[in-house]
Amino acid sequence: MRSNLFEVEHEDFRAAFRAFVSAEIAPNANAWEQAGIVPRELFTAAGEAGVIAMEVPEEYGGGGAPDFRFSAVVAEEIGALGISGAGLGLATHTDICLPYLTALGTPEQKKRWLPALASGESIAAIAMTEPGTGSDLAGIATTARREGDSYVVDGAKTFISNGINADVVITVVRTDRESRHGGLSLLVLGRGMAGLTRGRNLDKLGQHAQDTAELAFDGVRVPRENLLGEEGGAFRALVANLPQERLSIAVLALGAARTALAQTLEYVKGRKAFGQPIGSFQNTRFVLAEIATEVAVAGSHVERCVQAHCAGELSAEEAAQVKWWCTELQGRVIDRCLQLHGGYGYMREYPIARAWADARITRIYGGTTEIMKEVVGRGLGL
Repeated sequence: MRSNLFEVEHEDFRAAFRAFVSAEIAPNANAWEQAGIVPRELFTAAGEAGVIAMEVPEEYGGGGAPDFRFSAVVAEEIGALGISGAGLGLATHTDICLPYLTALGTPEQKKRWLPALASGESIAAIAMTEPGTGSDLAGIATTARREGDSYVVDGAKTFISNGINADVVITVVRTDRESRHGGLSLLVLGRGMAGLTRGRNLDKLGQHAQDTAELAFDGVRVPRENLLGEEGGAFRALVANLPQERLSIAVLALGAARTALAQTLEYVKGRKAFGQPIGSFQNTRFVLAEIATEVAVAGSHVERCVQAHCAGELSAEEAAQVKWWCTELQGRVIDRCLQLHGGYGYMREYPIARAWADARITRIYGGTTEIMKEVVGRGLGL
């Protein structure tokens, strides 16, 4: 079915992003997977190509286009092109981190941080998860106590995307021990601050090119002017921004599922068993017919959710629904497609193998499937 979601400018942007991937990511993807990190130059190249920071106002060096459909194009292409390891750093920088700065930053803060982030000279990360706290954001234990004109931060974070490369780290801290939700604030920490240390680049099952690190804070002194938004306002800000993050994950997951289907269709038409293409077997036809139908139905719903988000109408519950549904679909589709590849599907030289490993995390990050169902259930009044 023909999509009505994207307009000419979005398709032009898609072409530009594909050209960027072809020139900058595709030739290097395997090397970056082995290295476990992308070079910082990838971000500056993305800035020069104009494929990051589309929502940042032009006065701060961005694209001046606060239209989520540009972000949806990037997420879709990251999933479709099989570059989730290398591409997710860019998506984290643009879709997850920058909205906090554009929405909550003062004019002085925007002038200080946004130009370098828009150009890719600086790289952003957001630090929420802690060794003892995952989806329960209200359980965050990293503290920030006031001392004169500064906050002193102590604690630890883990599983931080862009954690090694990041220059600007939006950090969720506890500024009030008495209030579970209202005691959280956002502080922007920077590379080089005394007491801020980075642990190892974590060895993950998939998405190897995405640097993911542990961060430790030992008496880090942060200027009061690095408070983002109001003190005690972090939980509201997180709740407001998480739907976009979850929708982006859903779009990426759907793109990956579509690509797995396309790759598998091509494979089963050429691979022979018992003297005939395995695509001619009834089981193969039925499996792929089921996958094609599920992907098509999910695509229609994702498109509606993107439209709702652009109109400011996507609820937290709806974002949770589309996130858990599409990521579970991604895992299910890629697993069935790998099965149709037989033994070759288990070989990392085949794209389906890497897609299978990369897909497993999408049901965890951004809120696990179980937490998403909890959000939906509470929305039902249960």
